[in-house]
Amino acid sequence: MKVADILQEGTTRAHARTGASQSLKFRCTSGPRKGQVRASPAACNAPINIQKSKTLSLTKKRAGGMMTRKAGITKSSTATSKRVKSMNKPKARGRKRT
Repeated sequence: MKVADILQEGTTRAHARTGASQSLKFRCTSGPRKGQVRASPAACNAPINIQKSKTLSLTKKRAGGMMTRKAGITKSSTATSKRVKSMNKPKARGRKRT
């Protein structure tokens, strides 16, 4: 077993948008952040900051609909988002059957 395997336990690799470019990050497969994409595997099991959690929930109550619409526009229109979307799709294996 390699050191890299131990460090990445509980995560899979995923591409994500970082500003105007894309970078390789990690998707948490277990723990409180299951399904979320994080910069490092250690962030998947880091303790949750209660104050930040409360602030985000209040912001979502106040402006959640607007946040959703703006995120949707960004994800469907920017070139980086389109590139990341295609990079995260699993590669097709074998030939198509008709």
